[in-house]
Amino acid sequence: MATEMKAIKELLQTDLGTEGQLLIPRKIHDTLIEEVDKNIIPRSEAALYFGPADIPGSSIDVDKVTPNSMSIRIVGEGAESYQDQVAYTSSNLKPVKYGVAIRITKEMLEDGKWNLLQHNIMTAGKRFAENETKLILQDALDSAANTVSGGAAITIANITRAMQYLDDYDYSGTTLFVGMEVLNDLRNIDTFVEANKVGNTEMLSRGFLGTIFGLNVIKFSTNAAPSSTYSKYAYVTDKMHAYMIAEKRPVTVTNFDMPVYDMSAASITQRIVVATLRTQAIAKITTS
Repeated sequence: MATEMKAIKELLQTDLGTEGQLLIPRKIHDTLIEEVDKNIIPRSEAALYFGPADIPGSSIDVDKVTPNSMSIRIVGEGAESYQDQVAYTSSNLKPVKYGVAIRITKEMLEDGKWNLLQHNIMTAGKRFAENETKLILQDALDSAANTVSGGAAITIANITRAMQYLDDYDYSGTTLFVGMEVLNDLRNIDTFVEANKVGNTEMLSRGFLGTIFGLNVIKFSTNAAPSSTYSKYAYVTDKMHAYMIAEKRPVTVTNFDMPVYDMSAASITQRIVVATLRTQAIAKITTS
């Protein structure tokens, strides 16, 4: 009996060394399981957005009034009034091109279970959205005029101090952007999660998380941020004055064939730049 069992086992042995591979039926799932969508910063949080029609050349100049640049003084009887005027500054926004090229062989298109070119293009669209969040964080929010240095976990005092920094310059905090570790800290501050206390009684879930001291709380994905360190950061902003986006070319897909290589291909590009509008309208909170 033992000899017969050994013979059957050897019969079922495949070249790959997997027992029973030839006789055990296998089914391959016919639906592609997508990756999870990352939390990105919505474009509605930008104070200004300039599209292609607003940028006739390669860049756009944004003129700004310098705050408190005109003073009123006491003038004596019969004396000449002091001369003063408003001061102005200008920022130049020049969009930068970002892109990715995708090449798929005709054999892969013919034999694949899914349209690999179309799926890769769709995934590229997600990456461009994530890149925009990265630009907002590193090129705009990180330019905050003031930083609150917290401890191991964010506190209510950290948030209110950041709000005060905006108040000191006559801005009004509208938004609190939080990384994942900061979000966890907020979930453990009972003031914000207990219904019998004055705070945020809304469920902390995805995207828009509710309000804290009138600030709309929005989380951003650490995997869309420039680095994992941003998980420990939070930003209080006045969305009417914080940052601006200039997009000369929206995400654009150009399909083409490569007959010599028997490939179908696509080039996906975007020309965009993110810049701070008013640094005093942004306060950064860091935790260790």
